[in-house]
Amino acid sequence: MTTQLLPLELIDKCIGSRIHIIMKTEREIIGTLLGFDDFVNMVLDDVTEYENTPEGRRVSKLDQILLNGNNITMLIPGGEGPEA
Repeated sequence: MTTQLLPLELIDKCIGSRIHIIMKTEREIIGTLLGFDDFVNMVLDDVTEYENTPEGRRVSKLDQILLNGNNITMLIPGGEGPEA
């Protein structure tokens, strides 16, 4: 017998751990998930943001961010980010 896991339940299981987020834009974000709401707006800690630009990949370090859930394409629990 398999148990059904709803999307928000999976995200809830990721609180306190690292998560890799692929955005609709040319950005990927890796951080520790502190919390989220029903719209999948997220608060992340210890964040690394990867942005693909015409000049190459830009990497930014941020202490804490609030991420708008409308811009998220994919969530990867435990993901450590794009390859160098």
